[in-house]
Formats: sequence, C-alpha cells, structure tokens
Amino acid sequence: MDLLEALRTTGSVRHFTDQPVSDQLVFEVLDDARFAPSGGNRQAWSVIVVHDHARRHEVGALYLDAWHDYVGHVLAGLVPFSPLASQTDRDLASSKRDEAIGLVQPEGFPENLAHVPALLVVCANLRYLAATDRDLGRYQIAGGASIYPFVWSIVLAARARGLGGVMTTVATRKETELRAVLDLPDHVVVAAVVALGYPQTVHTKLRRNSVADFATVDSFDGPAFSASS
Repeated sequence: MDLLEALRTTGSVRHFTDQPVSDQLVFEVLDDARFAPSGGNRQAWSVIVVHDHARRHEVGALYLDAWHDYVGHVLAGLVPFSPLASQTDRDLASSKRDEAIGLVQPEGFPENLAHVPALLVVCANLRYLAATDRDLGRYQIAGGASIYPFVWSIVLAARARGLGGVMTTVATRKETELRAVLDLPDHVVVAAVVALGYPQTVHTKLRRNSVADFATVDSFDGPAFSASS
C-alpha cells in the first residue's frame, strides 16, 4: 500500500474479528519488519510468538494486573508511570488500584489479551543495545531506538496485509514474572507485547498535533517551524 497513506492511517487496533491469523502471515510480517534500523545493525530484538494456551493466559493475566496499575494512575489524574513522578504521585496511584480493578470490562482488550489472533512478545538483548544515555543520571531512553523501530515495522507490515495491531509496553511492569513464563535469560528483557488480527473497524485518517505544535527553530523555545521558515 502507499507509504504515506500507511503513515497517516495506521493507528492502534485492539479489537479483532474471529478470523485467525496464520503462522505463514505472521512469518511474512516478521520477514519484512526485520529490515528495521538498529544501532550498529546489531538487531538486538527477538520475538516470541505465543501459541500455547496456558502461556497465553499467563501473559494475559500479568498484563491485566499491570493494566490495573496503569488505570490507577489515570484515575489519580496522573501520566501513567511518568519518570518524573514524585513519591506522592506514586502513592496516590497505588491508592487507586482497587478502584481500577473494579472497572473490569468483559469485552476490553486487557481482559482478552490471551484471545487475540496473534500474540507476540518482543524482547531486547541488553548485550547489543547502545544505551548512549546510560550515564546521564536520568531515565534512559536511547537504547529503545534499536528496538522500537522494529516493533513499529511489525505493525506497518501487518497493516500492509490487511491486519491491524497494537504495540503495548504495559506488560513490562511484570517482567520478572514474564521471565519465568517465557524462559527468558538474564540478559534479555521484555520490550513490548504486540497483538495482531483482522480489525473490526476500518482504518481511518488519524488526528495528531500539527507540525507547528512540536517543531521549533534553533532552540527548544524558538519560533514554530513551518514550511516557510
């Protein structure tokens, strides 16, 4: 499909039809996604395609448990898991967890993760990540640049085949437990869970901030960038 159309219409899809997604199709998606860029071309990713019924339900249960923490932050009026959160913010979010648990949605995505047509856990090999911001004494983000372009390429490659999908990092909250479920070695971490399937609704053009809202000239507080800057 047209690249620009894909960029403007590939949103997060969390609700799928009952139509199965074959291993052949998932293989083709991964075969295209593997050309994503990564630091030093080390390709530090690995993908676990979860077939086993019991493991799917364990992953789903851990995801839902972490989702309750996420919703607790939302109920407290906070950005979930902000790296700048104070201890007061953390305590407030924790106090909302029971309320979050009470908001179960039988048809919700977190409650039904185990039943998505294709369930992928994307992992990162810490031995291969160039975390150039490792020693700055703040939240680290740079290492993800070698992983998340690959994850997004999975979603785009799925989109090109009529599938929908979502990349979610909520499950990383339960990485310790996921290690046991998925037999992860110590140097491998969970980067994302990707759900794929045939979407219940058609893709539409997305709404996002304009370029002038996030691009400036010469400095962070410089004038808004425009086509005539």
